[in-house]
Amino acid sequence: MAEQGQGADNRHEIVRDGAEKIKGVFSTQTVAKVGTGTTQRKTIQKTYWDAEELDTGEISVQPLNRNYVPSGPKRSIPRDDFLTKFNPEPEFYVSTVYPAIKEMDSAIVRGEQHRERGAAYSAEFEYKQAMAIDEENVRANFGLGLTYLDRGDQAKANDIFERLVGLEAAFDAEHKHLFNDFGINMRKNRMYDQALQYYLRAEQLVQNDEHLYHNIARCYFEKGNVEGCRKYLLKSLEVNPNLEASLKFWAFLKDKGYVGKDEGPDVSAVKPDRRPKDDADAADGEKPAPAAPIKLD
Repeated sequence: MAEQGQGADNRHEIVRDGAEKIKGVFSTQTVAKVGTGTTQRKTIQKTYWDAEELDTGEISVQPLNRNYVPSGPKRSIPRDDFLTKFNPEPEFYVSTVYPAIKEMDSAIVRGEQHRERGAAYSAEFEYKQAMAIDEENVRANFGLGLTYLDRGDQAKANDIFERLVGLEAAFDAEHKHLFNDFGINMRKNRMYDQALQYYLRAEQLVQNDEHLYHNIARCYFEKGNVEGCRKYLLKSLEVNPNLEASLKFWAFLKDKGYVGKDEGPDVSAVKPDRRPKDDADAADGEKPAPAAPIKLD
């Protein structure tokens, strides 16, 4: 995904075959045959890539799309292969790639500002402008989806949900606050099936996250699936026995007779809520800390 707004103007300093790491825009060339018989000719096809050296020494490369912003899946290649096959393109970055990224990021920022002010239709316009440059941009997709949810437009929000579920980058740590907001707002819009599918997709990519398990339990509860709720709430408390929201949720289940009095952790000293609360309401606007990557729902 193209999320390179900050610090983009120094990325043209790219080849560092020494102490500093490789980072920047590069190109590869392939020779293709066009036509048949006597009319056959060879053409050179040039592909542009966004490249960054990883801590492992391999190079992560991501293709530029037709609008010349990084988009689509990344792959890693050995450093020696990269140095052999990829050519630096600092001038192309400065003249073409950076302006495209800047235009897209500016549209996203304007969209976020409009959404914060409650100007949903203006926000929608700006997010769509950004997605015209990169339809897989995670921030733009989340922003547009949240805008639709703000308006209660479940049909359009569902279209965005289906796209986001297929984007692994949507579940990266840098997008956790957007991920949280989208999941919470889907549930608030009674899109329980989508919210649950969304969180279960995250479970495939995030290991042992007590907050994610808590959110899954909440979705199961809203769907009336007490067994699913019980299972994931216990998983949450197994990872973190002191997670207050999950302890209160478990106390609520015991108080209402959904689970046995002697089942699970001892919550006799915990005052149960009248029903599970939105912890997001108590921590509105806060981004999750590294130790708590998924904000409680």
